[in-house]
Amino acid sequence: MRELVLPNDTNSHGNVLGGKVLHLMDLACAMVAMRHCRRPVVTAAMDNVEFLAPIPGGHFMILKAMVNHTGHSSMEIGVRVEGEDPRTGDITHTSSAYLTFVALDDLKNPVEVPELTPTSEIEKRRFQEASERAQARKKHRQD
Repeated sequence: MRELVLPNDTNSHGNVLGGKVLHLMDLACAMVAMRHCRRPVVTAAMDNVEFLAPIPGGHFMILKAMVNHTGHSSMEIGVRVEGEDPRTGDITHTSSAYLTFVALDDLKNPVEVPELTPTSEIEKRRFQEASERAQARKKHRQD
């Protein structure tokens, strides 16, 4: 997903607003989650949000999202945001996060999602790390 950072999206320093980045992260990840389960989804959690570098107005925001893990009715989607200078083509990793979505049936009740089967080494690593984050989230909810 790509977005041009317009003046209305920037703060007093001329960089994209953090809230705008969070909004687009949620949208990009929701689309990935819906494509995975072919159902409506709701955002359940946003974890490990990191803002690493600003994206100036006039630059492109590039959002890359993918399913890292599936549970019974939930999915973790990882998102990486990059900024691209349209004049030079230079790309910088600017932020990242993990979002958890729950799939819903027609009555808005949680419903089972298709299992994710990682095949490549990087997919297996992401799946394992996401599984550990899911356990930590579950423990946090119980505390």
